[in-house]
Amino acid sequence: MIRRALAAAAVAATALVALPTAPAQAQPCAIDYHCITTYYSDAAHTTVIGVREEACDGTLYVWGGRSAYVDLYRSPC
Repeated sequence: MIRRALAAAAVAATALVALPTAPAQAQPCAIDYHCITTYYSDAAHTTVIGVREEACDGTLYVWGGRSAYVDLYRSPC
């Protein structure tokens, strides 16, 4: 009985480690800031695959996809 419980716990722990993770989320843009988040296909930042721009007037412009490889630009309005 104890062996089965230990085996089940080991399988559950392994399953949790093997779960895929979601791409990193960009940090929210602060009030009174103009923010541009650029998403890249790889860690070398060679190919842009998407952009999210939040303007000072609240306009939101988004195109392309997201990934874990981001570059964030923030500027006060």
